[in-house]
Order: sequence, then structure tokens, then C-alpha cells
Amino acid sequence: MSFALIQPLLLASALLWTSGFEAAAQGRHLRKHTVTEAVSLALEPATKMLAKGRAVIKFSGRYRMITSNGIPTHRVGAFPNAGNPHKIKPQSHEFSVAYIPRKAFRTKKLGVDMLMGVAVNGIPLDPMVAEYYLGNRKGWQYNALGGALPLGLDANYAHVQPSGAYHYHGLPVGLMQELGWQAGKASPLIGYAADGFPIFAMTAKVDGKVKRMRSSYRLKPGNRPGGRKPSGPHDGSFINDYEYVRGAGDLDACNGVKVTTPDYPNGVYAYFLTRKFPVVPRCLVGKIGTGFKKDRG
Repeated sequence: MSFALIQPLLLASALLWTSGFEAAAQGRHLRKHTVTEAVSLALEPATKMLAKGRAVIKFSGRYRMITSNGIPTHRVGAFPNAGNPHKIKPQSHEFSVAYIPRKAFRTKKLGVDMLMGVAVNGIPLDPMVAEYYLGNRKGWQYNALGGALPLGLDANYAHVQPSGAYHYHGLPVGLMQELGWQAGKASPLIGYAADGFPIFAMTAKVDGKVKRMRSSYRLKPGNRPGGRKPSGPHDGSFINDYEYVRGAGDLDACNGVKVTTPDYPNGVYAYFLTRKFPVVPRCLVGKIGTGFKKDRG
């Protein structure tokens, strides 16, 4: 299967722009975006190899510890670029999650200040961007993979924070290739969520057969409200364009489901990265570990 086929529909706008789109997530001034239309967007080709990446996963008591220098071992796009003005720099990532995770009483919705998890190569998974229509934090939030804002994502659906931290907003294509992901096989382990539950990509073995796991989110019908809110059809530019429909797919509202794998023969709740929205889960079911608060660098 070509990895071009797993790319979600991306949207973009040909507007004049000032770079530094995640600066708002670092506590800076919010821009008053007015973009609402969807057009296709090309990703930055991943052609550049960086210095040696380092990631270590070990156990300490009841916890799984993941440390890394934040440098991926797969190829990346050119940074800085027209949509992202930051250079990839080594980091000192330190994450700690429960070795035996348990579900909490309530799920926790991710905000723009939280990472969803960390991949096995030590690169964070971060579905959110702090970009809002008219700069209203309580209003319509842009979808990082919607493409309405040119974020300079590379072919791994990743880009760089002002601190120099490379991070995934979508399917980590280069990592999946390194791990041997194939459409006809159950996904290898991609990473760990901030609550300690495992993360897989798109496929799982169900009743002895490999199945493509489907998100239960869909675009809302009709048009947006307009006025002080965006107008036009719900086309995926905003996360508000989507709604969760229980039973519409295979996964719950946090893009998870219980599965059985060789590492978890008795079954385990697991999160899935999906081809369609939300791609990277937007909520967590367990207690969040340490190290997942976004750097303000």
C-alpha cells in the first residue's frame, strides 16, 4: 500500500502569512485568523537525515520511562520552511507513564497545552494547535491537519515548535515504515499514550483477521453558523466541523478500543491512529503521567 493513500484530506489557504503558527501555544499573542475555505495542500518532502536519534524505554517500579533527544531516525522535511520558521534542535524529553495503566472514572479532553503521547522513537504525538477563528480561544479551533493554515508539515505530518522540538500532528509515516507497518498486518506498537495505554496505527487483528480500524467521527452536515463564527460548509478546516457518532466506526470517542495482541494476550485498551479525523486521539481514558505538558520554549 502506498503511504500516499493514508494521507488524510488536507486543506490550505493561499493567503499572505506571518510564520510561527504555534507561537500561540507558547503563550504568545493569538492571531485573528479568518480562513475558512478548503483547498489541497502538499506536504514538505521528507528528504533530510539528521544527526543520530536516541530513545530509551525502560522500567522503574510501576512506571515506564521514555527518554529521548527528540531527533527522529527517519528522514524529515526541510526546516525552517515557508510555513514553519523553526529549526529542529536536540531535546531532553523525559516521559513517565504507568506500566499497568488503568482507566479513570472520566475521560480527559486534551487541551493545546498537552501532548497525547510519545512514539517509540521518543518523538511526541501532538494533535492540537492553538489557532482559533478570530483569535477566540473559546470559539472555533483550527484542525492541524485541516490545512486551512499553512503549518509547514512534512511528509510525516510533523513540524517544529519554537523550542526546536520536532513532533507529529498525524500519521508518523517515516516511523511506520521503519517499524514495518503493512496494511495487511496488525500494526506494530507505535508508542504510548500519556496515560500509559499503547498506541497502534490503523490496523489490528480482530477475530483472527486483520481489520482497518475506523474512526467514529464524521463531518457535521450543513453549514457553519456564520456571524462571529465561521461560515461555509463543515469541510474539516476546524475540529468543530466534526462530531462523534457512537457506533459509526470501530473506535470510541478517544479513538480507542480493547484489542488482543502478542504483547497483550489477555487484551488491552489501545488507542489507534486513523486515516481520518481525529487521526491522533483528542482525549485520554486514564491518569496522565509526567512530561506531557507542552514546552513553552
